[in-house]
Amino acid sequence: PKIFIASVRASETTGEMSEALSRFIAYESQIQAVKKKVVNASIYPALLLVVGSFVILFLLGFVVPKFSHIYEGTKGELPLLSALLFKVGAFIYAHTRIFVIVVTSLFAGLVFVLMQANLRAKIGRLFLKIPAFGRKLSVYQLARFYRTLGMLLKAGMPILTCLETVSGLLDGNLQKKLTRAVTLISEGQLISESFSQAGLTTPVAAKMLAVGERSGNIGEMMERIATFYDDELGRWIDWFTRLFEPLLMLLIGLVIGVVVLLLFLPI
Repeated sequence: PKIFIASVRASETTGEMSEALSRFIAYESQIQAVKKKVVNASIYPALLLVVGSFVILFLLGFVVPKFSHIYEGTKGELPLLSALLFKVGAFIYAHTRIFVIVVTSLFAGLVFVLMQANLRAKIGRLFLKIPAFGRKLSVYQLARFYRTLGMLLKAGMPILTCLETVSGLLDGNLQKKLTRAVTLISEGQLISESFSQAGLTTPVAAKMLAVGERSGNIGEMMERIATFYDDELGRWIDWFTRLFEPLLMLLIGLVIGVVVLLLFLPI
Protein backbone atom coordinates (compact mmCIF):
# COMPACT_ATOMS: atom_id res chain seq x y z
CA PRO A 1 0.00 0.00 0.00
CA LYS A 2 1.03 3.62 -0.63
CA ILE A 3 0.91 4.37 3.09
CA PHE A 4 3.31 1.52 3.83
CA ILE A 5 5.75 2.65 1.12
CA ALA A 6 5.67 6.23 2.42
CA SER A 7 6.29 5.06 5.98
CA VAL A 8 9.26 2.89 4.97
CA ARG A 9 10.70 5.68 2.81
CA ALA A 10 10.54 8.09 5.74
CA SER A 11 12.08 5.56 8.13
CA GLU A 12 15.03 5.01 5.77
CA THR A 13 16.09 8.64 6.29
CA THR A 14 15.73 8.46 10.09
CA GLY A 15 17.10 4.94 10.60
CA GLU A 16 13.96 3.75 12.44
CA MET A 17 12.92 0.94 10.11
CA SER A 18 11.86 -1.52 12.82
CA GLU A 19 9.77 1.14 14.61
CA ALA A 20 8.10 2.10 11.31
CA LEU A 21 7.19 -1.53 10.59
CA SER A 22 5.80 -1.96 14.11
CA ARG A 23 3.75 1.24 13.76
CA PHE A 24 2.34 0.06 10.42
CA ILE A 25 1.34 -3.33 11.87
CA ALA A 26 -0.41 -1.58 14.76
CA TYR A 27 -2.07 0.81 12.29
CA GLU A 28 -3.37 -2.06 10.13
CA SER A 29 -4.62 -3.95 13.20
CA GLN A 30 -6.61 -0.93 14.42
CA ILE A 31 -8.07 -0.21 10.97
CA GLN A 32 -9.09 -3.87 10.53
CA ALA A 33 -10.66 -3.89 14.00
CA VAL A 34 -12.93 -0.99 13.04
CA LYS A 35 -13.84 -2.63 9.71
CA LYS A 36 -14.57 -5.92 11.47
CA LYS A 37 -16.88 -4.16 13.93
CA VAL A 38 -18.83 -2.59 11.05
CA VAL A 39 -19.09 -5.90 9.14
CA ASN A 40 -20.15 -7.88 12.24
CA ALA A 41 -22.83 -5.31 13.01
CA SER A 42 -24.27 -5.59 9.50
CA ILE A 43 -24.31 -9.40 9.16
CA TYR A 44 -27.43 -10.09 11.25
CA PRO A 45 -29.61 -7.31 9.73
CA ALA A 46 -28.56 -8.37 6.22
CA LEU A 47 -29.34 -12.03 6.94
CA LEU A 48 -32.67 -11.06 8.50
CA LEU A 49 -33.54 -8.93 5.47
CA VAL A 50 -32.68 -11.71 2.99
CA VAL A 51 -34.58 -14.42 4.86
CA GLY A 52 -37.58 -12.15 5.45
CA SER A 53 -37.68 -11.20 1.76
CA PHE A 54 -37.65 -14.86 0.70
CA VAL A 55 -40.47 -15.67 3.13
CA ILE A 56 -42.57 -12.82 1.72
CA LEU A 57 -41.85 -13.90 -1.87
CA PHE A 58 -42.77 -17.50 -0.98
CA LEU A 59 -46.11 -16.31 0.43
CA LEU A 60 -46.83 -14.18 -2.64
CA GLY A 61 -45.69 -16.69 -5.23
CA PHE A 62 -46.95 -19.96 -3.74
CA VAL A 63 -49.38 -19.56 -0.83
CA VAL A 64 -51.43 -16.67 -2.20
CA PRO A 65 -52.22 -18.43 -5.56
CA LYS A 66 -53.42 -21.51 -3.64
CA PHE A 67 -55.87 -19.42 -1.65
CA SER A 68 -56.88 -17.62 -4.84
CA HIS A 69 -58.04 -20.93 -6.40
CA ILE A 70 -60.07 -21.72 -3.26
CA TYR A 71 -61.87 -18.36 -3.32
CA GLU A 72 -62.59 -18.59 -7.05
CA GLY A 73 -64.91 -21.52 -6.37
CA THR A 74 -67.02 -19.54 -3.89
CA LYS A 75 -68.02 -16.92 -6.49
CA GLY A 76 -68.26 -14.33 -3.72
CA GLU A 77 -67.14 -10.72 -3.88
CA LEU A 78 -63.65 -10.30 -2.43
CA PRO A 79 -62.46 -7.27 -0.41
CA LEU A 80 -60.50 -4.82 -2.56
CA LEU A 81 -57.13 -5.31 -0.84
CA SER A 82 -57.46 -9.10 -0.89
CA ALA A 83 -58.34 -8.99 -4.60
CA LEU A 84 -55.24 -6.90 -5.30
CA LEU A 85 -53.09 -9.33 -3.30
CA PHE A 86 -54.46 -12.29 -5.28
CA LYS A 87 -53.73 -10.51 -8.57
CA VAL A 88 -50.12 -9.89 -7.49
CA GLY A 89 -49.77 -13.54 -6.41
CA ALA A 90 -51.28 -14.77 -9.70
CA PHE A 91 -48.90 -12.59 -11.69
CA ILE A 92 -45.84 -13.87 -9.81
CA TYR A 93 -47.08 -17.48 -10.12
CA ALA A 94 -47.68 -17.12 -13.87
CA HIS A 95 -44.21 -15.63 -14.46
CA THR A 96 -42.27 -17.58 -11.84
CA ARG A 97 -39.28 -18.33 -14.08
CA ILE A 98 -38.91 -14.71 -15.20
CA PHE A 99 -39.37 -13.48 -11.65
CA VAL A 100 -36.66 -15.84 -10.32
CA ILE A 101 -34.28 -14.69 -13.08
CA VAL A 102 -34.95 -11.03 -12.26
CA VAL A 103 -34.47 -11.50 -8.49
CA THR A 104 -31.30 -13.55 -9.04
CA SER A 105 -29.94 -10.93 -11.44
CA LEU A 106 -30.66 -8.14 -8.97
CA PHE A 107 -28.89 -10.06 -6.20
CA ALA A 108 -25.89 -10.82 -8.45
CA GLY A 109 -25.80 -7.18 -9.55
CA LEU A 110 -25.78 -6.02 -5.93
CA VAL A 111 -22.89 -8.37 -5.11
CA PHE A 112 -20.99 -7.15 -8.19
CA VAL A 113 -21.51 -3.50 -7.20
CA LEU A 114 -20.26 -4.13 -3.65
CA MET A 115 -17.13 -5.83 -5.04
CA GLN A 116 -16.15 -2.77 -7.13
CA ALA A 117 -14.12 -0.23 -5.17
CA ASN A 118 -15.09 2.74 -7.36
CA LEU A 119 -18.80 1.87 -7.17
CA ARG A 120 -18.57 1.46 -3.38
CA ALA A 121 -17.00 4.91 -3.23
CA LYS A 122 -19.89 6.39 -5.22
CA ILE A 123 -22.41 4.72 -2.90
CA GLY A 124 -20.47 6.11 0.05
CA ARG A 125 -20.69 9.62 -1.40
CA LEU A 126 -24.46 9.19 -1.73
CA PHE A 127 -24.68 8.16 1.93
CA LEU A 128 -22.63 11.23 2.87
CA LYS A 129 -25.57 13.36 1.72
CA ILE A 130 -27.86 11.71 4.30
CA PRO A 131 -27.42 13.72 7.54
CA ALA A 132 -27.70 10.77 9.95
CA PHE A 133 -25.19 8.60 8.06
CA GLY A 134 -23.11 11.39 6.52
CA ARG A 135 -21.67 12.61 9.80
CA LYS A 136 -20.74 9.09 10.94
CA LEU A 137 -19.08 8.29 7.61
CA SER A 138 -17.17 11.55 7.94
CA VAL A 139 -16.07 10.50 11.44
CA TYR A 140 -14.87 7.14 10.04
CA GLN A 141 -12.88 8.89 7.30
CA LEU A 142 -11.41 11.39 9.77
CA ALA A 143 -10.39 8.55 12.09
CA ARG A 144 -8.46 6.86 9.26
CA PHE A 145 -7.06 10.23 8.19
CA TYR A 146 -5.74 11.13 11.66
CA ARG A 147 -4.39 7.66 12.37
CA THR A 148 -2.51 7.51 9.07
CA LEU A 149 -1.25 11.07 9.41
CA GLY A 150 -0.03 10.40 12.95
CA MET A 151 1.82 7.26 11.85
CA LEU A 152 3.60 9.09 9.01
CA LEU A 153 4.53 12.06 11.22
CA LYS A 154 6.00 9.71 13.83
CA ALA A 155 8.00 8.10 11.01
CA GLY A 156 9.65 11.47 10.33
CA MET A 157 7.83 12.73 7.21
CA PRO A 158 7.19 16.48 6.73
CA ILE A 159 3.59 17.53 7.34
CA LEU A 160 2.87 18.71 3.78
CA THR A 161 4.23 15.45 2.32
CA CYS A 162 2.08 13.51 4.79
CA LEU A 163 -1.03 15.45 3.80
CA GLU A 164 -0.37 14.79 0.12
CA THR A 165 0.09 11.07 0.83
CA VAL A 166 -3.13 10.66 2.84
CA SER A 167 -5.34 12.86 0.66
CA GLY A 168 -6.85 9.77 -1.01
CA LEU A 169 -8.43 8.69 2.30
CA LEU A 170 -10.97 11.53 2.15
CA ASP A 171 -13.90 11.87 -0.25
CA GLY A 172 -16.08 14.67 -1.54
CA ASN A 173 -16.40 17.67 0.73
CA LEU A 174 -13.66 16.49 3.12
CA GLN A 175 -11.21 16.46 0.21
CA LYS A 176 -11.96 20.14 -0.44
CA LYS A 177 -11.50 20.91 3.25
CA LEU A 178 -8.11 19.17 3.19
CA THR A 179 -7.02 21.29 0.21
CA ARG A 180 -7.89 24.42 2.19
CA ALA A 181 -5.99 23.13 5.23
CA VAL A 182 -2.89 22.43 3.10
CA THR A 183 -3.03 26.00 1.77
CA LEU A 184 -3.26 27.45 5.29
CA ILE A 185 -0.36 25.29 6.56
CA SER A 186 1.73 26.33 3.53
CA GLU A 187 1.11 29.95 4.52
CA GLY A 188 2.61 29.28 7.95
CA GLN A 189 -0.40 28.64 10.16
CA LEU A 190 -0.37 26.01 12.90
CA ILE A 191 -1.79 22.58 12.09
CA SER A 192 -4.50 22.87 14.77
CA GLU A 193 -5.61 26.30 13.53
CA SER A 194 -5.54 25.21 9.87
CA PHE A 195 -7.58 22.06 10.54
CA SER A 196 -10.10 24.01 12.65
CA GLN A 197 -10.60 26.71 10.00
CA ALA A 198 -10.93 24.07 7.25
CA GLY A 199 -13.48 22.06 9.25
CA LEU A 200 -11.37 18.91 9.66
CA THR A 201 -11.73 18.72 13.44
CA THR A 202 -14.26 18.66 16.24
CA PRO A 203 -13.82 21.04 19.23
CA VAL A 204 -12.28 18.23 21.31
CA ALA A 205 -9.89 17.20 18.51
CA ALA A 206 -8.82 20.83 17.96
CA LYS A 207 -7.84 21.17 21.64
CA MET A 208 -5.94 17.88 21.53
CA LEU A 209 -4.05 19.03 18.42
CA ALA A 210 -3.10 22.29 20.14
CA VAL A 211 -1.80 20.34 23.15
CA GLY A 212 0.18 18.05 20.83
CA GLU A 213 1.79 21.00 19.09
CA ARG A 214 2.85 22.60 22.39
CA SER A 215 4.29 19.31 23.71
CA GLY A 216 5.96 18.34 20.42
CA ASN A 217 3.99 15.04 20.17
CA ILE A 218 1.67 15.95 17.32
CA GLY A 219 1.92 12.50 15.73
CA GLU A 220 1.02 10.66 18.93
CA MET A 221 -1.81 13.12 19.63
CA MET A 222 -3.28 12.47 16.16
CA GLU A 223 -3.36 8.75 16.92
CA ARG A 224 -5.18 9.52 20.18
CA ILE A 225 -7.71 11.61 18.23
CA ALA A 226 -8.22 8.67 15.86
CA THR A 227 -8.87 6.39 18.86
CA PHE A 228 -11.36 8.96 20.20
CA TYR A 229 -13.19 8.96 16.84
CA ASP A 230 -13.12 5.15 16.68
CA ASP A 231 -14.69 4.91 20.14
CA GLU A 232 -17.40 7.40 19.14
CA LEU A 233 -18.12 5.42 15.96
CA GLY A 234 -18.17 2.13 17.89
CA ARG A 235 -20.75 3.48 20.35
CA TRP A 236 -22.92 4.70 17.47
CA ILE A 237 -22.72 1.31 15.70
CA ASP A 238 -23.81 -0.48 18.90
CA TRP A 239 -26.70 1.94 19.38
CA PHE A 240 -27.80 1.73 15.74
CA THR A 241 -27.78 -2.08 15.58
CA ARG A 242 -29.72 -2.37 18.85
CA LEU A 243 -32.36 -0.05 17.43
CA PHE A 244 -32.35 -1.20 13.79
CA GLU A 245 -32.57 -4.97 14.33
CA PRO A 246 -35.89 -4.96 16.27
CA LEU A 247 -37.32 -2.33 13.90
CA LEU A 248 -36.39 -4.51 10.91
CA MET A 249 -37.93 -7.59 12.56
CA LEU A 250 -41.06 -5.57 13.30
CA LEU A 251 -41.29 -4.37 9.68
CA ILE A 252 -40.87 -7.87 8.20
CA GLY A 253 -43.35 -9.32 10.70
CA LEU A 254 -45.82 -6.56 9.85
CA VAL A 255 -45.58 -7.27 6.11
CA ILE A 256 -46.04 -11.02 6.63
CA GLY A 257 -48.92 -10.36 9.05
CA VAL A 258 -50.69 -8.10 6.53
CA VAL A 259 -50.34 -10.77 3.80
CA VAL A 260 -51.78 -13.46 6.08
CA LEU A 261 -54.58 -11.12 7.23
CA LEU A 262 -55.58 -10.34 3.63
CA LEU A 263 -55.58 -14.09 2.86
CA PHE A 264 -58.17 -14.77 5.59
CA LEU A 265 -60.08 -11.50 5.32
CA PRO A 266 -62.61 -12.89 2.77
CA ILE A 267 -63.59 -15.62 5.23
